[in-house]
Amino acid sequence: MLDRPHRIPAAARAAALASGRPPFPFSAIVGQDEMKTALLIAAVDASVGGVLAIGDRGSGKSTAVRALAALLPAQNAVEGCVYGCDPERPDSGCPSCATLGARPRSVQRRAPVVDLPLGATEDRVVGALDLERALTLGEKSFEPGLLARANRGFLYIDEVNLLEDHLVDLLLDVAASGENIVEREGLSVRHPARFVLIGSGNPEEGELRPQLLDRFGLCVEVRAPDEIAARIEVVKRRDAYERAPDAFAAAWAEEDGKIRRRVERARKRLDAVAFDDAALETVARLCVTVGADGLRGELTLMRAARALAALQGAKAVTDRHIREIAAPALRHRLRRNPLDETGSSARIERAVADVLG
Repeated sequence: MLDRPHRIPAAARAAALASGRPPFPFSAIVGQDEMKTALLIAAVDASVGGVLAIGDRGSGKSTAVRALAALLPAQNAVEGCVYGCDPERPDSGCPSCATLGARPRSVQRRAPVVDLPLGATEDRVVGALDLERALTLGEKSFEPGLLARANRGFLYIDEVNLLEDHLVDLLLDVAASGENIVEREGLSVRHPARFVLIGSGNPEEGELRPQLLDRFGLCVEVRAPDEIAARIEVVKRRDAYERAPDAFAAAWAEEDGKIRRRVERARKRLDAVAFDDAALETVARLCVTVGADGLRGELTLMRAARALAALQGAKAVTDRHIREIAAPALRHRLRRNPLDETGSSARIERAVADVLG
């Protein structure tokens, strides 16, 4: 049965219209369990490698990503560092921290979720010379870009399959190294840029380059619901949100709070979740059976299953966790077989049945 939000009073609705607009609540999204689980896994363990959501237009992909931002627990950051470095794990190569002295103060901030627009220039993405300071003061100063803002957070690209090739190459370099290097106009800057990459797109508008596709840890398929009751509930909730965003968000704040606390607890228990050799053998057999390219499939499946177990409060990874996350971890890593027209999800289900029964 679908959970329904509380009734929104008329006075609250009127007040909400006059205020800013909060994101649609994560807990109010109807269905799309695979996508929501994948996003929560990425929030628990950044090493999983990000999430790619592929599916129909208007199925809630962007809504879910932007709703995730409100769920992320606060993080400690070095006060005054434009890159938001972790005070417990200082980056010796950070140019901003180098100017703050030996014992910088720590502040709390919301984990960044940064949008990378398709039309963004390379200067806006990587950063460039601060022209205002150069013209007014005659000083060469670096103006950080979107990659700097996304450090220790999430970088979201809607319609990622339409991203220009030169930006794809740039993202691949930064994602592999964890730092952004800018050398232009007499500037030479190197700064930390470690982020979780989140992408969404419609496969009808073009395929993703294989090199970028491989960088996403999980790939989820998103479809509009077929059930009439679910479609009605989606429309009702969206309409209630459009009419009174603040009041609607307030009605779901308690549910979102529960999810936020789950993420916080999962992060704390992640390292304690056991992943024994038997589970690792299951993961390896599954990857060999589906014909996954390389070994990144095993690593992603292992990390995702461990994060899922932590989210569910389990002490050890079991076959159930591996079964649940196998398709998102592997569907974009299968070798093409011209003699097998079966879709990737169906091939993985068949392999799971063979390996796990």
